[in-house]
Amino acid sequence: MTAVSEFAFRTSTTCKYDNDNPRCVEVATNIPGKVAVRNSAMGQTIAFTTVEWTAFLDGAKLGEFDVTA
Repeated sequence: MTAVSEFAFRTSTTCKYDNDNPRCVEVATNIPGKVAVRNSAMGQTIAFTTVEWTAFLDGAKLGEFDVTA
């Protein structure tokens, strides 16, 4: 995976970036029909369709990915 330069990434305002332990996730939604996600420390980018991203968010809101369950 490589970074895609045309994506304009933004970091969540709730991210507490720590230089000793960078764990922020950045998201780009400026390309129609695509959503890109990357780790702020590694810079590796994964692109999803907006349909895939919406399905992921819906599942997350329903607790589908809750590791404590």
